[in-house]
Amino acid sequence: MATVAVTDATFDAEVRQSDIPVVVDFWAEWCGPCKQIGPALEELSDEMNGKVKIVKVNIDDNPNSPAQLGVRGIPALFVFKGGEVVSNKAGAAPKAAIQGWIEDSI
Repeated sequence: MATVAVTDATFDAEVRQSDIPVVVDFWAEWCGPCKQIGPALEELSDEMNGKVKIVKVNIDDNPNSPAQLGVRGIPALFVFKGGEVVSNKAGAAPKAAIQGWIEDSI
């Protein structure tokens, strides 16, 4: 399953009301580190299909969701479980590190 593009309008339905844990990637087109982790998140979305949903929120087009969560820098990753934030991290990391963090969080 590929990552899902989420907007401010669809955030609650796609993230807070999800039946499975959700990883939210707050990113922007101009962000180099965001582009670095993009392929890893796509691969993890396929590999962890059914266990976790990975969604991407473009902060330039959707400023409300990151503002509500206090996002100050990107990439910013959040794990939601049962509609609540259970973990978050900022900055780029290798795929294995991201996968380990997700598995520890869910």
